[in-house]
Amino acid sequence: MEKLTRKYGLITAICMVVGTVIGSGVFFKAQNVLNATGGNMPLGIAAWVITGFLMIICSLQFAIMATKYEKVSGVVDYAEATCGKTYAYYLAWFMVNIYYPGMTSVLAWVSARYFGVLFGWNLAGPEVMILAGFFLIASYTLNAFSPKLAGKFQISATFIKLIPIVLMAVVGTIVGSINGTLPQNFTTVVSETVGGSAGSGLFAAIVATVFAYEGWIVATSINAELKDPKKNLPLALIIGSIIVVVAYVFYYIGVAGGASNEVLMAEGAPTAFTNVFGSFGGALLNICIVISCLGTLNGLMVGTTRGMYAIAARGEGPDPEFFGRVDPKSNMVTNSSIWGIFICAVWLVYFYGANLSTGWFGLFNFDSSELPIITIYAFYIPMFIVWMIKEKEEGFVKRFLMPSLATLACLFMVFAAIYAHGITPFLAAKANGTFSFPVLFYLILFAAVLFIGFLFHRTKKK
Repeated sequence: MEKLTRKYGLITAICMVVGTVIGSGVFFKAQNVLNATGGNMPLGIAAWVITGFLMIICSLQFAIMATKYEKVSGVVDYAEATCGKTYAYYLAWFMVNIYYPGMTSVLAWVSARYFGVLFGWNLAGPEVMILAGFFLIASYTLNAFSPKLAGKFQISATFIKLIPIVLMAVVGTIVGSINGTLPQNFTTVVSETVGGSAGSGLFAAIVATVFAYEGWIVATSINAELKDPKKNLPLALIIGSIIVVVAYVFYYIGVAGGASNEVLMAEGAPTAFTNVFGSFGGALLNICIVISCLGTLNGLMVGTTRGMYAIAARGEGPDPEFFGRVDPKSNMVTNSSIWGIFICAVWLVYFYGANLSTGWFGLFNFDSSELPIITIYAFYIPMFIVWMIKEKEEGFVKRFLMPSLATLACLFMVFAAIYAHGITPFLAAKANGTFSFPVLFYLILFAAVLFIGFLFHRTKKK
């Protein structure tokens, strides 16, 4: 079977981590965090730091694994090395058919949504959906026919999206310190926290930040195309994760210098941008958000287009010879890419029907960008446990401490996702006399997709 060449360096890998995590969420999660904490700024900062710490813990564990295991597709390689080929197959099948395309399709719509804001388009209107489809196809085309150019775009988009974050962090902090807004926000609590206590408010704020940190694992999908992956991939995971946490925390502080807590809780970060940079700043924010989202979309598309190849390279799944082909001119997995764009289109239609229309799928309407967090982090846990059992030559820190902390971090991520999308909506629906438990029906769909994978897996075995 043809192999991919080593064409990406450390900078591209770091930009994959930073670029796929930082999307639109960083610009608007500040409002959710403030509302959860009742305008308590120190509590909000603690939430960003704690969730960032959880992400860093997980990335550190995968960085340790990356120094030992290297084959085709990062996290799938680690799954195979720890839990076996069959486990790796189901993880890869889930990622290529649910995790990657679910997030990728939503990012295409989010990119189109914020572009449409500049023209006053209906966020669920035909213009936005057509543009979302265009962004999806454009990202696929870039990755399928010019992977080197896609890597350069990822680097450019990452630096561009950091511009408004750095500007707000620096200028907002200076302006807020001079006019007294920042110290006032740090010492003033607007209202009671969610649940009425600091602990419950902190937990609610952490849940609000969880989804802003998702997407870093996509960087491991370029393992087979990364120069010196056993050195560069661990560095990319660690450095990229730290950059994201620092950017989020200082941006949150900078936003607090642009408006009072009461205003931020009601109107969000755009008001802070307008106060600090003027009306031009508001327009600049939307443009930067579009570029930021397109960068995240590109990073996710990188993982999506390589998904079936990761399966085929192991001789698994439907027609490994077909999906394992590498184009000799572009050195890209063309057939795997075609499946990637197809399944993204399916999920884009689903997202529109389930979340933007009247609810086409009944009980199976759920957020396809956030609920897969439940199963992706659940997949990691057995890998960490088996690592502790098998890697006897490692010292205490690498063999027990780091995987134990990573396991706890994963358990928390799973619980946070269930709490945000399962328990809370279910209780609200129960109070209104209706029934809604999206986590349950997502898990049913997840099981159905894995069963389809089982059929192909059995066929291959025979």
